[in-house]
Amino acid sequence: MQRLEILDGMRGYFLLFMTLNHLVLQGGLWLVEINHRQFMFVEDAQGFVFLSGFLIGLIQARRMERKGTSAVRASINKRVFELYLYAMGLIALAILARDYLPGGVIAFRNWIGTAGAMEPERLIAIATLFFQPTFMDILPQYIIYLAVSPLVIRLVIDGKWALVMTVSVLLWVAAQLGLARAVIPAVSEALRASDDQGVRVSFNPMGWQIVFVTGTVLGTLTVLRRIDWNRVFDPRDPVLPLCALLIVLFFLPLRLATAHGFMPEEVARRFGPMEVRSAFGLVYLVNFVGVAALLTWLVVAGPRAAQGWIRKIAGWLRALFMFAPLRMVGRHSLQIYAWHVVLVYAARWFDAQMGPLTVAQRTMLALVVLMLMPLPAIWREGRLARQRPA
Repeated sequence: MQRLEILDGMRGYFLLFMTLNHLVLQGGLWLVEINHRQFMFVEDAQGFVFLSGFLIGLIQARRMERKGTSAVRASINKRVFELYLYAMGLIALAILARDYLPGGVIAFRNWIGTAGAMEPERLIAIATLFFQPTFMDILPQYIIYLAVSPLVIRLVIDGKWALVMTVSVLLWVAAQLGLARAVIPAVSEALRASDDQGVRVSFNPMGWQIVFVTGTVLGTLTVLRRIDWNRVFDPRDPVLPLCALLIVLFFLPLRLATAHGFMPEEVARRFGPMEVRSAFGLVYLVNFVGVAALLTWLVVAGPRAAQGWIRKIAGWLRALFMFAPLRMVGRHSLQIYAWHVVLVYAARWFDAQMGPLTVAQRTMLALVVLMLMPLPAIWREGRLARQRPA
């Protein structure tokens, strides 16, 4: 199946800014301020997870139609095993860097803890994905989502997409209610190592799964031709983009208020429980729906709009997401994600050893990291080109 290259470009865009946001340097980095998260409760990780689910639905639903469920399960199992090896390898590399690089303990103790590499509690927590060092948290949840994706796709093909979405919404509600707290403390205590850390996760999989599952359902329905996207994103019908724009504009002042401390205390007390990032709270969910709908409408319907200024904005967006380097990075997104962890940890260590750096030096370091980002994609594209028949 021919890849939807603009989706690759979007994933490359999200990875680019995800990497910038993960560069934690002494004195900060001004480049991280050039990001949509400054104006909305929408971050690169959400777009990355949604598009990954959508592409899984597109690719694996087509495979399931042609070759059956067993072929999809075999393909998914292979990818799950590969990603598990990535996750274990990254943690092992981080522990080695902490223990053997000069100043490694100081640089990484807050990111990976200080427990010994051979402590059984820590080994079990790592192997079971309950211990996720800083910036290594998307791979474990992605492994979980991939493992259940064949069942999701099968149910959607069988016409049970409403059942899938109902279960997904209920799991999301369970995350908002904190139901996992009934068992997590006991598990964390059982896995507690010498640094007093047991379970360490940044994302609640029950909350964030709604992004991936929705993407998978929509991707599968697209393959089954049960959604006419030209009708959904009709340039002659302004209702969808106007509703999406209203959502974006509603959250804009709220995001600015929370970012700069302008929100009144009484409002903040009510707002806070709905703005829990780790559980993908209601604020993040609704804002993401609005932004995703508006962006997709501009990309799909914008070029056919009657208004010239809308066509111009759509042209800029399509040119951005069709930028060849971004598409190349997006085609190998999971390998790039693993590589970005190595780069971010290396930058952290360099800054700890040589810093504090000047503003110009921090900017240069960030640009070097971005230039090194595509290396796995370049290597993989070259290998694929060599394997391709003449």
